[in-house]
Amino acid sequence: MNAAQKSRSTSPWGFWRSLVVTLTVALGIRHFIVEARYIPSGSMLPGLQLQDRLLVEKLTYRFRSPQRGEIVVFRAPQAFDPALKRDYAAGPLRCFLVNLPFIGGLPGLQEPACEAFIKRVVAIPGDKVVVDPNGRLSINGKAVDEPYVERFCASDQGKGCQPLRAVVPPRSVLVLGDNRANSWDGRFWPGTHFLPDDQIIGRALFRFWPVASAGSLVSPDLQLHLSNASLSRERRSCLVVQS
Repeated sequence: MNAAQKSRSTSPWGFWRSLVVTLTVALGIRHFIVEARYIPSGSMLPGLQLQDRLLVEKLTYRFRSPQRGEIVVFRAPQAFDPALKRDYAAGPLRCFLVNLPFIGGLPGLQEPACEAFIKRVVAIPGDKVVVDPNGRLSINGKAVDEPYVERFCASDQGKGCQPLRAVVPPRSVLVLGDNRANSWDGRFWPGTHFLPDDQIIGRALFRFWPVASAGSLVSPDLQLHLSNASLSRERRSCLVVQS
């Protein structure tokens, strides 16, 4: 090794240059390809538990639109709902800092408009949606079988959750929490019921923690369940007629 090479290898700038390159690559992967997220609330129970750790991939929706049944991570409603944006505006730089690992948790940096939510896509553009007070879903006049929903809204004495009847507009989806009794989702947002496609951060792909629950989070299109539900009703009708 000559003197010039030795000087470069021992230069402090070499260390900092390597550090900057490493951080840039890591942030690039996190921003454009995949990142880890955790579950902060119970809105997706029982399938996703509090403090579960997930991988969220960000490439799929560059090539296609979200599908029914997929679990998505998206920017908080305060970032896109017209009725909320007025009071919770936050610039891109602030949101970038808030979402950096080890920095976003610092006191005073938290910003509602910079937070991320996780819900399930239940309807896509053109779908005619009805969500009844129990939280049960119908699409285009057909009841949808949702095997991942176990906690519906109690409707005793006329009480229940916020119902919804609407048509999903273009370039948007309807998202609901699996825990219908305790989820702030499209049923309750004051300015819009729908999530714009461009506010989706990525698709929940894999749960890596806890290890005992590790596995894929890729869900089948709800169209399959919808068809099965319709078939089940037809079979029940046949049984009634035969009896």
